[in-house]
Amino acid sequence: MSAGATLAVRLFLSSAGEANDAVIVGDIRPAGLDGTEQHDILIPCGSSPEPTSYAVTPGRYLVTATLPSGLVLTENVTAVAGRRTAVDFVMTDSPYETHSWQYLMGNIEPGRVYHGPAPIPLAESVASRSMVAAAAGPDGVVPDTAVDLAALATWIGDAEPASCSFASVLALRQQASGQGVVQALARGEPQVLPAPDVRGGALAPLYRFGSHGPLHAPGGPVGERQFLVVEAAGSLRLVTLPLPWGAAEVEVLINLRQSPTGSAVAVTVRDPVAGAGLAYMSQGALDSAARLFAGLRADAEETPGAAPAHPLATAAACYVLLGTDRSPGETYWDAWLEALAEGSPRLSDGAILRAVRTLRRASAPPRLREARDRLIEAFERGVPLYTLGLAWLVDGLSAFPDDPECRRRLDEVRRLSWLADMREPFLILDLRQGST
Repeated sequence: MSAGATLAVRLFLSSAGEANDAVIVGDIRPAGLDGTEQHDILIPCGSSPEPTSYAVTPGRYLVTATLPSGLVLTENVTAVAGRRTAVDFVMTDSPYETHSWQYLMGNIEPGRVYHGPAPIPLAESVASRSMVAAAAGPDGVVPDTAVDLAALATWIGDAEPASCSFASVLALRQQASGQGVVQALARGEPQVLPAPDVRGGALAPLYRFGSHGPLHAPGGPVGERQFLVVEAAGSLRLVTLPLPWGAAEVEVLINLRQSPTGSAVAVTVRDPVAGAGLAYMSQGALDSAARLFAGLRADAEETPGAAPAHPLATAAACYVLLGTDRSPGETYWDAWLEALAEGSPRLSDGAILRAVRTLRRASAPPRLREARDRLIEAFERGVPLYTLGLAWLVDGLSAFPDDPECRRRLDEVRRLSWLADMREPFLILDLRQGST
């Protein structure tokens, strides 16, 4: 019998002297009829990641890495008996070194698009939700110097609870300016953020936030709901910030020129595991997302019934787990739903998840009534943090077409969903579309 072989898999990102650690999902498939097939392998990413080794039988293999954007990278390799064969994917062509995480997540184009000789094609349709802030010159190039980042983004660190209701958020469309939106939402002192370092690209400014608010800017009172109001070229966005997220930073990319997804604003969490999991979730790749969130299962089994240490991450995991649920009975994460709903009253996602779980398992009128009441309770807690929560609330309330209370609330939820960028994991609302 021949000795086994090993494939050591990793993905390189460009580095600007900062950590870029992440984990994505891939597959190992034999090139012929014989060989070892492994699905949903975990691939470490970073500026100098330590590879993860997978045992295979000797032979030729096709190794794939599925990026959160949906792009699939491939490498053909030969696994040699008794040897450890390196499988190195390379994604070092981010347009800016500081944007390598955004590039991995699929929110920005490769460097050749931004810095090559050909002009960047500008998004022209309303569906692209473009926030282009400058016109191209005669040569078709938009100069960085033409972009005005002054007062582009205003941080609301502590939103007034009443302002987060569906009716209040829908009413924000009537505000004449971004400042009006800020005043309608803020309970604490809002803060106009300074322009990010221009080395990161004036056409794709990147704002970063920590547990105490924006980095590289004075902090302020931090509440349970935080927002960013973005205004450029006549467009106005209300951006939900998933803060605090433990020790992880949150990035907000404002792509003033072109986005491969069509989203002008993208929010990502620089959590080594959950970061890519959230991106998979927003693309509908729930099985891939579930692979990354699987680590939370071990935590739940070690401390059954314990309250989630990180409610926002737990809510994301529950969306994925409930979306891929195939179990007929109780699961280890059912306790999470109850803990989220009861322990985080301003996180309406917990109430949405519990209501949807109740509805899906309802087989008798009493359980249907309970699901109906829980859906109404979820609505009353205000707009969710996750875009998927908005979609699930629409589905849940639609299950009661003859109930006037559900119909009234469904109308508001639907109207808000028309403003939402459904391609993003966190709720981003298009309050006003510019003329560009």
